[in-house]
Amino acid sequence: MSTLSSTVPQARTTNLALYRRRRIYNLLGWALFGLFFALLAFALLDIVGTVLKRGWPALSLELFTSSTNGVSGGLLNAIVGTFALTVGSLILATPVGVFGGIFVSEYQSSALARVIRYLSDVMVGVPSIVFGLFGYITMVTWFGWQFSMLAGCITLALMIIPYILRTTELALRGVAPELREAAYALGAGHATVVMRVILRSCISRVLTGILLAMAISMGETAPLIYTVNWSNYVWDGHLTREPVAYLTYVIWSFINEPFDSAHALAYAAALLITVFVLVITIFARLALSKFSSNQAH
Repeated sequence: MSTLSSTVPQARTTNLALYRRRRIYNLLGWALFGLFFALLAFALLDIVGTVLKRGWPALSLELFTSSTNGVSGGLLNAIVGTFALTVGSLILATPVGVFGGIFVSEYQSSALARVIRYLSDVMVGVPSIVFGLFGYITMVTWFGWQFSMLAGCITLALMIIPYILRTTELALRGVAPELREAAYALGAGHATVVMRVILRSCISRVLTGILLAMAISMGETAPLIYTVNWSNYVWDGHLTREPVAYLTYVIWSFINEPFDSAHALAYAAALLITVFVLVITIFARLALSKFSSNQAH
């Protein structure tokens, strides 16, 4: 009895010490997490605040109605070029990425699916300037397209296809197996199950991946320097043999010029890109939320 009575308090003391030690570790972990989050939030707010503070005074009607003239003027040519490049790259990349993700998800055990998945992971890690160099060697010089809209769109599409493919694959694999089994039990074919049941149930996550790809393509500079160069004129619809203006070039190039007008255009371009991505993301989220709620009902 004496041995048992002495063991119980000792065990309670040990458990209490372990509990206190665990509490201390948890508090330290949360404190470090809060510190890193605060640092990240501060950096993000500082960047956004600087862009807003210096870009807002540069906004004017002339900015949206006139093209650049050297290091002054407006940004109409860059705005039109940015939207054309973004939309064009999405048109090229979305079908390939979505159907590639469907194939990799549905036939994940096949050798071809494993190769595609591996290559997409490798392409995600390739620096964007390498894509630009590839576009320059093949499309600008070898195909003879010169600096052009088509060369830029294809180069951007090659960059964002892996993101769309992998997000589509993960979205499809996240669907409950019971949903697939129920569709097969009702007599639906494989293509019908994939396209009208599985893909439809995870369309919001697929569209989120497409939005991520859109933001990536809108913010790229290095591959476009090699494939579309720069132009002081608004894009007139020619796909080849014509340089194109875009907003990120204004940020990259004009900020290094020793003129106030150039700096104003650079900060205005940064503000416009930030606002464009934010507005598109918000509207897309609202649309996806409405779509998901309609599906639930």
